[in-house]
Amino acid sequence: MRLDDEQESGNFEVQGGRGGGGGLGGGLGMLLPLIGSRFGCGGIAVVLVIMVVMGMNPLSLIGGGGGGQPVQTERPATTELTDIQRTSLKVLGSTERRWADIFKAEGQQYPPPTLVFYTQNGQSGCGAAQSAMGPFYCPADQRIYIDTDFFNEMESRFNAPGDFPIGYIIAHEVGHHIQTITGTADKVRAAQRRASEAEGNALQVKMELQADCYAGVWAARDTNLMEAGDLEEGMRAAEAIGDDTLQKAAGRRPVPESFTHGSGAQRQAWLRKGLSTGDPAQCDTFSGAL
Repeated sequence: MRLDDEQESGNFEVQGGRGGGGGLGGGLGMLLPLIGSRFGCGGIAVVLVIMVVMGMNPLSLIGGGGGGQPVQTERPATTELTDIQRTSLKVLGSTERRWADIFKAEGQQYPPPTLVFYTQNGQSGCGAAQSAMGPFYCPADQRIYIDTDFFNEMESRFNAPGDFPIGYIIAHEVGHHIQTITGTADKVRAAQRRASEAEGNALQVKMELQADCYAGVWAARDTNLMEAGDLEEGMRAAEAIGDDTLQKAAGRRPVPESFTHGSGAQRQAWLRKGLSTGDPAQCDTFSGAL
């Protein structure tokens, strides 16, 4: 990606210390040998993938967002940020400008999310922030949480190197923010509470695929960003975090009814659709399901 001229977002925080705990549960670390540690993106729902791999009911977490304890945060001078944090903030700044344009065209104002950097363990408005969860969006406080070591694992564990996967992942989480502020997320959660487990999983997949499509819309609208090889990097990343890929990596036969994020092929298809159209209206993955 061409990010040299992009302005960094000022909507960020850095959590101090290695606190956290509680929240989504300390047993999560026991699951890591099965799935190769950090792997996911797509908000708190990434934890659902881990639960599916272990044969647990992912719907047990739905609706449990409960407010976490306040945390001490600080905003260091830009010179203190790491290179990957700077890259992340340039991507976030780009998403802010593109989505502000989209909302303005509809006569609305875009309220951007805040990006929170933490190391290994932190705290969010949705509970614990743990590096094993991967990047996630918390609707309770409208923040995106990232331990940036995850991006190193995208390359080392999932063979998805490059800078465009960083943009894709952050833009995907911004997609969940769009779903929250437009009311889509509330509709999905309400429908899931009335649904069977398989139906609830299917709705979650649609939600994740829409966020993938929104990520593509962002990239399509910031035409100065894309350069040769970026599309291929994005497709590799989308395939690497597909439910079928993750279940195979865990030594299990893929079970579509248990998917909560979509197959690698589905994720690639919806990311590509956003990239090819640049139109959020084309990202209706629900097709009347809500």
